[in-house]
Amino acid sequence: MDSRTRSFTSVNATIKTSLEQAIAVLLTPRRNIDILKEALAAKKQGRVYSVAFIGVNGVGKSTSLAKTAYYLKTKGNLRVMLAGCDNFRSGAIEQLATHAACLDVPLYEKGYKDDPAVIAKEALLDAKNKHFDVVLIDTAGRMQGNERLMRQLAKLVHINSPDVVLFVGEALVGNDAIDQLTTFNQSLIDFAVNDHNPRTIDGIILTKFDTVDEKVGTAINMVHSTGKPIVFVGVGQKYPHLRKLNVPTVVNALMN
Repeated sequence: MDSRTRSFTSVNATIKTSLEQAIAVLLTPRRNIDILKEALAAKKQGRVYSVAFIGVNGVGKSTSLAKTAYYLKTKGNLRVMLAGCDNFRSGAIEQLATHAACLDVPLYEKGYKDDPAVIAKEALLDAKNKHFDVVLIDTAGRMQGNERLMRQLAKLVHINSPDVVLFVGEALVGNDAIDQLTTFNQSLIDFAVNDHNPRTIDGIILTKFDTVDEKVGTAINMVHSTGKPIVFVGVGQKYPHLRKLNVPTVVNALMN
């Protein structure tokens, strides 16, 4: 980005302005994902809108899903169903059931049996039959090196073709989150059931964004290195603590 120093403007001020503009461009996604807008549009078309949440263990994936359910329910008055497809981690279904009860939304689950891809498919059908607007699909947290679980995830995504696939990562872990995102995305390609048109990650949720302070550079690196937009950031533990990424706020935090 070329910038000229205007009259009565210092070089430092010009550099700062240029950097702010460059960072804003980096954080502005190539594809804008507005889940609320897209879900409302799908409702008008009479179809169920679906979102799959993926990521490694312990990043707050189920909590982010619950926050998204709250967001869609309160902002769009949408009828939301949760799909419990994490039948790998002990207690995962019970955790999601607790969220469902607190949010007063139904949970479709089959306990700790059956193929997660099939459970998701059945949940989507159940939602359609019962006239729900949105299905949020919870998946097992997995390390990116676990080939068996990554194949399972690729199968779930391919068979059910969710409207949006969201990768949930921690803002605190920095470059590790970028590595996780890149590897997850590549695994969806490598293990795709149909390798002619593999489905990949659409966007990112960054958790614990309120704790990173000056380390918000992770957000810039993730968007720049992957081209994936940050759809939401988690800024607390409660259901309303989910925000769209505010680019001017991030730029201000980095430059001041």
